[in-house]
Amino acid sequence: MSQDSQHGKWTVSDSDDDDEALPSSGTPAVSNPSSRQSLSPPRPKLEPVEVPVEAKPEPSKPPVSSLAIGSEARQLAAKNQLKPVKYETSPSLAGKRKKEVSDGSGWALSDSDDDDDDGGVKSKSVSNLPKKAPLSPKAKKVKVENERPPSPHGRVYYIDEPEDFFESSVPRLNDTFRFYLNKVTGLDRKYNTGALHIRDILSPLFGTLKESVQFNYCFDIAWMVQQYPSEFRDRPVLIVHGDKREAKARLVQQAQPFPHVRFCQAKLDIAFGTHHTKMMLLWYEEGFRVIILTSNLIRADWYQKTQGMWMSPLFPRLPEGSSASAGESPTFFKRDLLEYLASYRAPELEQWIQRIKEHDLSETRVYLVGSTPGRYVGPDMERWGHLRLRKLLYDHTDPIPGDEKWPVIGQFSSIGSMGLDKTKWLAGEFQRTMTTLGKSSHRSDPPMHLLYPSVEDVRTSLEGYPAGGSLPYSIQTAQKQLWLHSYFHRWKANTTGRSHAMPHIKTYMRASPDFTQLAWFLVTSANLSKAAWGALEKNNTQVMVRSYELGVLFVPSAFNMESFPVHKNPFLVSSSSSGFPVPFDLPPTCYSPKDQPWIWNIPYSQAPDTHGNIWVPS
Repeated sequence: MSQDSQHGKWTVSDSDDDDEALPSSGTPAVSNPSSRQSLSPPRPKLEPVEVPVEAKPEPSKPPVSSLAIGSEARQLAAKNQLKPVKYETSPSLAGKRKKEVSDGSGWALSDSDDDDDDGGVKSKSVSNLPKKAPLSPKAKKVKVENERPPSPHGRVYYIDEPEDFFESSVPRLNDTFRFYLNKVTGLDRKYNTGALHIRDILSPLFGTLKESVQFNYCFDIAWMVQQYPSEFRDRPVLIVHGDKREAKARLVQQAQPFPHVRFCQAKLDIAFGTHHTKMMLLWYEEGFRVIILTSNLIRADWYQKTQGMWMSPLFPRLPEGSSASAGESPTFFKRDLLEYLASYRAPELEQWIQRIKEHDLSETRVYLVGSTPGRYVGPDMERWGHLRLRKLLYDHTDPIPGDEKWPVIGQFSSIGSMGLDKTKWLAGEFQRTMTTLGKSSHRSDPPMHLLYPSVEDVRTSLEGYPAGGSLPYSIQTAQKQLWLHSYFHRWKANTTGRSHAMPHIKTYMRASPDFTQLAWFLVTSANLSKAAWGALEKNNTQVMVRSYELGVLFVPSAFNMESFPVHKNPFLVSSSSSGFPVPFDLPPTCYSPKDQPWIWNIPYSQAPDTHGNIWVPS
């Protein structure tokens, strides 16, 4: 729907409960893996800055229509990259006086605040932004390559993946936790040491691939196929997705040039639910492997964003005649993975369920935390969502003296509707789960730090404002829960070199008061939303979950430890630390009075991003 306001005219999604919004926004077809973000029909590029792309051969069959991929927010980002709006220093854009917010909330809704030179705190004001920035080609000067604005991130900012980015050598892996970050283009090479790209994951160095399954939300099939090594590129791939109707038809159309790609549609019977799980099942001649990750299967998610994953060990095949309980891990990972796959009720997954039964998963030391759509009562309430996490923390962690001073940290890339105040879900339900430590009857109320990028974080990121297309927090939701923003902290990741690589990773943890120890750590696809985590109903006798999500929980007892020390230098080549590689800086940095959370569907024109552009939803 379209709305007019003091921020101009903009189109908004119907749901804010998920990272990529509604399934109806779909996974449209693409025609060329090297032009995933182009629009149809193609238009001349009017600005010098464009997303670096890899030159790939086109499929042999006729291409389908080229459309933007993903949600409205992602499509807007693609449009901004294709046809960016240049920052102008004219009074019409930058010299407007600030006006009072009509609702008197005291929350500045749009501009980047960097023009506030007097150092004063902005209160109850926003910039009087233009309804639309000038887009006329006649008014724009087509610039050449050497006229790009200088980048604060150095010369490599505009360079595509270097030749050694995909070098075929086994990366230095942390075999203790098996938690890895994705490689990021444009960083100092040391910050990609031990990080993984999708090509690394699918490399023959990890196994001789026979078949694979890709569970995900957003797909660029042509790009995905190109990430497989040439010797595995025709091996069968099963795509597990949640697209319906037109979106499903476009997804199937994408795969027409690739007869080895088949599909399994996840059932989504509850409104606003999505298939948000991101998992790979890899069957090798040598065994079997599971990858649980946070990246969509599109190039943008593997380029300049902070992402994470857990990679299982190589699970060997069990001897013939092994019992049904053979190959189980101390964390019951095998049982829980089979239960999760069975929840799809999909014939296409039956063969994979049988294969998993035939393998030894006993080396696994993480717990599976999944969500599947449904309404659950009785013991089933603890099978999925945040009540599943609560049960695991109750059973497998221990009470800590003074735990009321151990903060809960949540970090995510999208935010759903939390209700009119914190008691409705966040504190009344979700925080109770996050603060569970063992079987103690003591109910502590520790600090809760929520990490979500500010406007300034996005503006100064490697991608610039288009990075905000993967941070789809809408103005409609934000205005209804201003109370939530007092919890917010900036995205800062100097430790991992990723302060300017906006997060699409989602992590939750419990830290010691001095932030040197962790009581537990979770990496997951689940954002901060009731759709992802579930919400209690009927006087707390039922829980309703809308979406498919998946993550893994690390608890110290599974690693014969009392707590996880935080690794301060996770990319030191000489490091042999057993510390946990938290992907961002601790302690978190609280928003200043000037900081505002990134909102995707309002304009930002007061200051240019790192490409010299502004953000104008249309």
